[in-house]
Amino acid sequence: MAVILLALIASPFIKAFISGLSSEPKAKKMFAESKFGMTMMKLNQYANEAFPQWSANHPDKACPDKLSDLDEFMNSHDSNDAWARPIKMMCGTNLPPGAKGIAVISAGEDGKEGTADDLKSWE
Repeated sequence: MAVILLALIASPFIKAFISGLSSEPKAKKMFAESKFGMTMMKLNQYANEAFPQWSANHPDKACPDKLSDLDEFMNSHDSNDAWARPIKMMCGTNLPPGAKGIAVISAGEDGKEGTADDLKSWE
């Protein structure tokens, strides 16, 4: 009985949600935005959470040898962006202006570094 009542109450909301996604361009835009958001969260987690924790555990080193060295401080052991491409790490002398400690970058949806859709932890 409770399941039927819940289904009747939720039905208008489910229909509205499904009809809102039925437009292919709208669904593609929402999917692209979610990939952007997921990648930005990952970049920020590497730069602002994982790197400081790694630094505290490695006071003798300024920079990790590779991005995957930070994975033990991440919720995931996948150092790719949402487009399944490797995230690039910069540290030490190759740190870009405005970045502190470590910088991580995704080439974004187009996969080409240096284009407008690049995602950067320091911006």
